Amino acid sequence: MNINLLEILAAIVGLIYLILEYKASVWLWLFGVISPILYIYEFYINGVYANMAIQIYYIIACIYGIMVWKGMIGKKQNKEKPSIASIPRRYVFPTIVTTLVLCIAIPLVLKAYTDSDVWLFDGISTALSIVGMWMLAKKYYQQWILWIIVEPLIIITSLQAQMYATAILYVVYTVIAIMGYIKWKREAIQQ
Repeated sequence: MNINLLEILAAIVGLIYLILEYKASVWLWLFGVISPILYIYEFYINGVYANMAIQIYYIIACIYGIMVWKGMIGKKQNKEKPSIASIPRRYVFPTIVTTLVLCIAIPLVLKAYTDSDVWLFDGISTALSIVGMWMLAKKYYQQWILWIIVEPLIIITSLQAQMYATAILYVVYTVIAIMGYIKWKREAIQQ
């Protein structure tokens, strides 16, 4: 079994992050920076290259997210902080197209340029995660739909890479993603 203390710590920090995301707490962004820092190494040594690379994106997205949530950037700069909402219709088509392009391009790059055995699910989960993090920063409740798809893909990838603590974490992530979707959608409708 390939469980080590760093992976367990990364999984615990990731769980705290997800609980805070579910609660729509601004503190999620702090744990959203710590978790990827820990996972960069874990994914690298296990040959899960796209998920390793996306950890860097997560760090940047978390910095962006906290700035949006704190009202430091965006249309609501220095006014009101964004609330949970539905993705605006004008963003739906470009988001779908971007997602599809990424879901094709990233796995193909991994297959062509790495020695990864998990290139397909690693690439697709990474593509969906890129879009999901952008949607989270904007507080669009539909971001949870992407995570409901991503989490099982990462479970499969983690099991193939013998990252068992990470696989367990993503089982919990899947359950919380379903609960998060229901909660955030309800809050968006009430607002």
